[in-house]
Amino acid sequence: MVIDLHTHSSESDGTDSPADLVRAASLAGLDAVAITDHDTAAGWAEAEAALPSGLRLVRGAELSCSSADGYGRTITVHLLAYLYDPTHAMLMKEQSRLREERRSRLQKMAEMMQADGFPIDPVDLMSRLPFDAPAGRPHLAQALIRAGVVTSVDEAFATFLTGGQYYVGRTDTPVERAIEMITEAGGVTVLAHPFARSRGPVVAPDVVRDLTSAGLAGVEVDHPDHDQETRRSLRSLADSLGLVVTGSSDYHGTNKTVRLGAETTAPEMLDALAERATGCKILVG
Repeated sequence: MVIDLHTHSSESDGTDSPADLVRAASLAGLDAVAITDHDTAAGWAEAEAALPSGLRLVRGAELSCSSADGYGRTITVHLLAYLYDPTHAMLMKEQSRLREERRSRLQKMAEMMQADGFPIDPVDLMSRLPFDAPAGRPHLAQALIRAGVVTSVDEAFATFLTGGQYYVGRTDTPVERAIEMITEAGGVTVLAHPFARSRGPVVAPDVVRDLTSAGLAGVEVDHPDHDQETRRSLRSLADSLGLVVTGSSDYHGTNKTVRLGAETTAPEMLDALAERATGCKILVG
């Protein structure tokens, strides 16, 4: 089986609609795909309705969280949440807060750039987003591409959107609380690309051990932003802690060059996640 457990649709910062995402997964030869948009389950129903015959759909989300890094700082980490009940009251409230903060953050960044003379229209930018959808910096990157300021999402992030005068922070969910909420909602959690140093600061191995004690189920080992040495060390850590090991493309459509199924998860690892989940089941087209 070919299994990709980390993808994004246009309900967050991908470019494929949820329906197009599952169709593309089938055409790419995947047997199972997870839809993991940022802080929302809004794409689940559309993906389910369009699910091609034989394709398994793992419903999930990617949560932005704050965490101690083990070196005395607090950093942002990403938590993949799978097979949870999306109607869980506390989780719905927190995801709504995060979406609202993402939108206000994006608009403020666009307004700051416009005030400095960039050909960016914040009203047009926000009008292009689906109602109540998470708003991310890739949306502003696309606006900069349309305006001819940059030629790619990577260039936009490297030049303007990672730190610097136009960067606006956000208040993320403490990662221990996020694990607790997902567990209460019947789901399972996997720490996304935990040692991807090209993305910024990462957590120390001891933090992963602490999160395992807090209920973390797995770690994403095989990811485009992990080199081979990183994968070996992370896999060894996961094995020592009894964590599920996953692999995923982190597909964003045309916002990134990575293809669906570029990294994959072993079937027994998906089975291990599904066995622990009680919030919802894997769907089969």
